[in-house]
Amino acid sequence: MNKLKAQTAIWLLRMLSRFSLKRAQAFGAWVGRILWQGDSKPTRVTKKNIELCFPEMDAAQQQALIKASLEETCKVFFELGAMWEWPTEKALGLIRSVEGKEYFDAASAHNRGLIVLAPHHGNWELVGLYLSSLRPMAALYKPPKIPQLEEYMSSVRGRQGSELVPTDKRGVIRLFSILNDKGMVGILPDQVPGGTGGVYAPFFGVPANTVKLVSRLIQKTGCEVVSLCAMRRPDGDGFDMIFRKADPEIYSDDIETSVGALNRSVEMCVRDRPEQYQWEYKRFKGARQNGRWLYKDLQA
Repeated sequence: MNKLKAQTAIWLLRMLSRFSLKRAQAFGAWVGRILWQGDSKPTRVTKKNIELCFPEMDAAQQQALIKASLEETCKVFFELGAMWEWPTEKALGLIRSVEGKEYFDAASAHNRGLIVLAPHHGNWELVGLYLSSLRPMAALYKPPKIPQLEEYMSSVRGRQGSELVPTDKRGVIRLFSILNDKGMVGILPDQVPGGTGGVYAPFFGVPANTVKLVSRLIQKTGCEVVSLCAMRRPDGDGFDMIFRKADPEIYSDDIETSVGALNRSVEMCVRDRPEQYQWEYKRFKGARQNGRWLYKDLQA
């Protein structure tokens, strides 16, 4: 059954790759609007996250952001055909501007390891493809739930020569080695870690279980950190790549201070265009507010 699911998924992606970016995004927005009008799980999670993170908004503003977020997140998945199946040059040709690259260039010139934070904001698949076109890199990734998809995903994500490092003990050791050798690593910093891999730190003022790995890598290797997001332009007109400096406290030797700065670094990205963040993810899983689990009232 998993083999059939994998074959079907790959076929769908190849069909989507025949669409123009504008058409793919239009389909994504249409699916997002359908979700917004219903009572789907992604809609409920999005609503909860936006209520938690933007209490200053009135009900109408929150609803507008919920709708926009669902549309933008669905666009990400409809864009996968282009990101994974188009020739590299064609996909990179969707980039219309690059802002803040001086931060990346300065960090690269310091002859140290470099971590690039790529939160779930805009199109993070394009971020990885673009970075691997600049210099050799390794990307930390979580293997898919369908094992038969792993070979396909590894081949398309690594077609520019990037090394894919799994989220296990051997993978983490490999990241330390790469950074000690002055290499570059791309990390999605806003996934909920398992086991003892995280500490709670504020994210938009809400306690969020946040990875300690980035802070440990900084402390042990002396690497530098920047962030990068590929922000969607209106009307299918491509993407703007935006580099930012990380919050300076991310270099603190105190783990909680560093992790808090990691979340603030992600916030700096998200606040620019909050509708393009993946609010459909249970970012506050395991956290409590007034003694209650934050997602307790959501249906399964």
